[in-house]
Amino acid sequence: MFQTLIADITNAGGAAGRAYLVSLGHSDRELAAAVHLGAVVRPRRGWYAVWRDDDPRTHALRVGGRLTGLSAIAAMGGWVRRRSRMHVAVPVNASRLRCPRRRRVSFARSPRRSQVVLHWTRERHDRDRSSGLVGVREALEVVLATEPFEDAVAAVDWARRAGLIDQIDAHQLIRRVPARARAVVYASSERCHSLPESLARTRLTRLGLRVTEQVALPNDPSPIDLVIEDTVGLEVDGEEFHRERFTRDRSKDLAITITGLHAIRPAASQVFDDWPRVEAAVLTALAARGLPAPPGSTAPANNSGQRRRYRRPARANPRSSSPQPRARAR
Repeated sequence: MFQTLIADITNAGGAAGRAYLVSLGHSDRELAAAVHLGAVVRPRRGWYAVWRDDDPRTHALRVGGRLTGLSAIAAMGGWVRRRSRMHVAVPVNASRLRCPRRRRVSFARSPRRSQVVLHWTRERHDRDRSSGLVGVREALEVVLATEPFEDAVAAVDWARRAGLIDQIDAHQLIRRVPARARAVVYASSERCHSLPESLARTRLTRLGLRVTEQVALPNDPSPIDLVIEDTVGLEVDGEEFHRERFTRDRSKDLAITITGLHAIRPAASQVFDDWPRVEAAVLTALAARGLPAPPGSTAPANNSGQRRRYRRPARANPRSSSPQPRARAR
């Protein structure tokens, strides 16, 4: 019944303004009927979207902006270990910010206000059309500035692996982010295949170990995920991809051992939730081969460290990770 309307909103990026839809021939009556019957949602006044009402993009549009940071990376299908507060990019001239769940409630009075982090940008509002997301590079800039080291590395790994950023984009990121965040880009890799593999590589590298990715085997067509100090072959199994590959994986373990490496195959859940045991197994295997433990192995290795804290502007509204830029004097 509303196929043409839904197609026009989808082609606009997933959300479109009333004026844009009216210019395409859709009447106010049709728009109201589509909302009433649940064919589309109305995140805020004058905006219509094809997303579900509980979609994070809908919530961001209702607030008055677009998803950014790790929230945008997650919505794009990126590698996200944990879900944090929703990050929303709003322009400096944004007004009438609303509650992410209830468009009739202002952001200042929203009970979910503490679950949203606003990022003020100098970009204009979306005009007529919106995808609900900022660009990949802009999202990564926020990730580099706000997220723990290993989570930020994983996000950049995913973007490079997916071909969403290239070497030139990586260098531009390095130029645009603070000096303290540049190490994240240097630590990223386009050869990483999964989130648990990225986390394992980052953690082992930060211990001071030499880690090589995707090492070819002479007697097996599939490369080793990670080779540590030319001694340990680490294969990270995810249930989604390895459930039907038990025999194939055991064959690869034999090939790793025949090559002269110590084969270790932790599950992805162990990398996420039981990393100290995985680390202990790697260090034990290295010690058994006569390699000394790295200096960093005495430090806790269960997480990526405490999250960075930033000073917030001393005002009640709006809550933001950065102060709203002042308008330039004319």
